[in-house]
Amino acid sequence: MSIPNLLAVIRLILTPITMALILVSPDSTTIAIVATISFAVAAITDFADGYLARRWKITTTLGAFLDTVADKILVSGALIALVEIGRTSSWVAFIIIGREVAIMGLRSVAALDSGTVPASMWGKWKATVQFVAISIAILGLDLVVGPWRIDQWFMGAAVIVTLISAGDYFSRFRSVLSPRDRPD
Repeated sequence: MSIPNLLAVIRLILTPITMALILVSPDSTTIAIVATISFAVAAITDFADGYLARRWKITTTLGAFLDTVADKILVSGALIALVEIGRTSSWVAFIIIGREVAIMGLRSVAALDSGTVPASMWGKWKATVQFVAISIAILGLDLVVGPWRIDQWFMGAAVIVTLISAGDYFSRFRSVLSPRDRPD
C-alpha cells in the first residue's frame, strides 16, 4: 500500500477514535484537547495524501476513492458527534453532509460517462474552513463575539464556503446532469 493510501486509511481509523473523544469531551478540557489533536492529525492526512500522490505521480483510482470517502467520513463523524453534545446545530451538519453527498452523486454521474469532477479551489477552501471550524467546535471555547460563540462564527463561515463550493461544482459540471439519450 502506498503512503498516500495509508494516510487515507489512518484518517478512517482516526474518525471513530475522534468521535469517541468528542462524545466524552464536555466533561474534560484535557479530552477536548486530545480530541482536537486527533481531528487535526486526521485533517492533515487529507492534505498530505493528495499532495504526496500528485508529487510522486502515484495517483490511483483506489487512492482517489479512499481520499474522498475518508474525508467525508471524518467530517460527517465529527459533525454528528458535535451535534450529539450540543456544540453545533443539526442544520449545519445537514448542509455540510448534504453537500458532500450531492457532490459524490455528481461525481458518480460523471463517472458513468467516463468523466471526472476534479477538486476545485473552492473545494480546497471548503475543506480547510470546515476543518478549522470543527477543530474550534471540538475545543468548546466559551468565547463570545457579538451574538455568537467563536465556534458558531466559524461554523457559519464553513456553511457559507460549503454552499459556494457546491454552487461552483454544479455550475461547472451542469452538463453532466443535462438530458441525453442513454442506452438501457
